[in-house]
Amino acid sequence: MRQRGAGDRTWWVACGLLFATAFGTNVPTPLLLVYRTELDLAPCTLAAIFGVYALGLAPSLLLGGPASDRFGRVRVLLPASVGVVLGSLLFLGGASALWLLFAARFVQGLASGAVFSVGSAWLQDRAGADGAGRAARAASVAQTAGFCLGPLASGLLAAYGPLPLTLPYLVHVGLLVVAVAAVLVTVGTGSPPVGVVPRGLLPRPGFDPAARRTFVRVVVPTAVCVYAFPSVSVTVLPLLLPGASGLVAFTGLLAALTLGTGTLVQPFAHRPGARAGALGAALGALGFATGVVAALTGSVVAVAVAGILLGAGGGLCLNAGLTLVGRLAPASGRGAANGVFYTAAYLGFATPFLVTASAPVQALAVPLAVLVAVTVATAAWLAARAGDTAS
Repeated sequence: MRQRGAGDRTWWVACGLLFATAFGTNVPTPLLLVYRTELDLAPCTLAAIFGVYALGLAPSLLLGGPASDRFGRVRVLLPASVGVVLGSLLFLGGASALWLLFAARFVQGLASGAVFSVGSAWLQDRAGADGAGRAARAASVAQTAGFCLGPLASGLLAAYGPLPLTLPYLVHVGLLVVAVAAVLVTVGTGSPPVGVVPRGLLPRPGFDPAARRTFVRVVVPTAVCVYAFPSVSVTVLPLLLPGASGLVAFTGLLAALTLGTGTLVQPFAHRPGARAGALGAALGALGFATGVVAALTGSVVAVAVAGILLGAGGGLCLNAGLTLVGRLAPASGRGAANGVFYTAAYLGFATPFLVTASAPVQALAVPLAVLVAVTVATAAWLAARAGDTAS
């Protein structure tokens, strides 16, 4: 059962930490265009900088969750938050050295992955098994709101404020310091493990056979859609508009539009029930199809519509996946289960690199059309498996 009093404050500080971390992960997104000019980078190099984030995520997602199951949520969240700060500070030297951009993005992924998986498990702990949907909505709203406002603030600060490659990162550091202080004031530096403490630090979600089948067949394909959709929107779609792609503010606004839509769908994400993941994948397919139109016409309106559809699809898939994880995983394996879920989700970050590496900018309609076919098949598969998750 959900706890009251101090538990409610814990709920809000957990959401605040998720929001502040998510805010920072997309601060570099609109600035990539500035780095492209400063360092004369190819489009696939930009996509690689964006995607190396996922390489850092993998070990922290797979190990951070199980560590929190064993040692407690806060004892993992606090050092991970320090790592998030370090990642933002490393970006301060990125304009003069390409390797620093890769290193900063890697550290950012390494640290934020632990915050996302452990923070989501912390909310699930507070909500209990009967509140899986509520915990999923809270984690989804906190993250998608951060993903949305981070690039919006970064793009506007870089376009109209002083120190365009410095101030956005310092704003994020300040925001995260406030979030960590709230955690320390509310719960201190320690939190007890939940349930039966598992042995070792490898992911052991503790699924029974039926839950494991559902996780592999439904949760994993749903998870991959979560970030494949918005990552293509914020890194590939701006390349389709030669006249607008040089505007840092435009990229920030597109990212805010995409990820803001992912936030706005959260209050309604439970209504499709077991078909939420299938609906999210279908919206992603429509978004990629609209991206094909944008690639052929250079239409700003088509890019905006594609961003909205991809954001809504990713937001629905995030909520659907977290809801299922909360229902399927036992208390003692929630951290590990969330880590595996986010690992699958962040595989989607490789999508922009695959798109830009497989075709020149002038021919991006072709790989986008391939993504349409893949996501249509994914939506059909998830719709067919909806009966497995209806209970």
